[in-house]
Amino acid sequence: MHLLRLGPAGHEIPAVEADGVTYDLRPLTADVDGAFLASDGVARARTALAAGGLPVLEGADAMRRGAPVARPTAVVCIGQNYAAHARESGAEPPRLPIIFFKHPNTMVGPDDTVPLPPGAQKVDWEVELAVVVGRRASYLPSVEAAREHVAGYTVVDDVSERAWQLDDSLGQWSKGKCGPGFLPTGPALVPADELDPGDLRLRSWVNGERRQDSRTSDMIFDVPFLVWHLSQYMALEPGDLICTGTPEGVALSGRFDYLRDGDVVELEIEGFGRQRHAFAAARVAAGA
Repeated sequence: MHLLRLGPAGHEIPAVEADGVTYDLRPLTADVDGAFLASDGVARARTALAAGGLPVLEGADAMRRGAPVARPTAVVCIGQNYAAHARESGAEPPRLPIIFFKHPNTMVGPDDTVPLPPGAQKVDWEVELAVVVGRRASYLPSVEAAREHVAGYTVVDDVSERAWQLDDSLGQWSKGKCGPGFLPTGPALVPADELDPGDLRLRSWVNGERRQDSRTSDMIFDVPFLVWHLSQYMALEPGDLICTGTPEGVALSGRFDYLRDGDVVELEIEGFGRQRHAFAAARVAAGA
């Protein structure tokens, strides 16, 4: 079962796909958001599917794919969570998770065009598994308890402007992470009980050429530990995203060119479907 949001930006329809058929979730909820997830929405969607209580969403295949979860209150990101990526970045693997934030308004659909900001010279791609929080998590007592607070997972491209991240942010990173459209998300939210996040293949391509090819088993800090660890420092709310880090194979390594106007990035994690988004020079209105 995959949870989806389909339709024009800002007017997406909540949907669920099962066995190749897409169903309308509006009999259950107005959106796939934190309130839906906190009210046991995943289980309710599964029950409604089994009971035949959801209508088929006609024309779903032709609809724009939006981010599969709406309006997170926070997007928390983990830096250098794959040892090989830490090395290609010129750093030692971290002793504890490195945390930074992306503005929630960076999130767009998996196929939406990503604007290249004026003056940006080092825009980079990063395929990542993202955790979608299902229940409020604050001061969790154990790593094992963290599993109960995960609704599911999705795919993100943690787009980064490396000069702004490393030279202009003075160690905080977020200046290079928060450009409009810098978090293509989706296409699907896959429920937590339908996969093992600890061993998934994740890949990226730029203009059809392979860039990243790794497995989540190479993470330094796994999903349950990250959720538990973050809960000791902040309250995670339903619908929030935790981006768990990217493997080696990014432009920061020096092995590949940074992204330019017209480049196309594709990302895939097995079991989730593929993103495909182009990068284009941003249009800035006069006087803006």
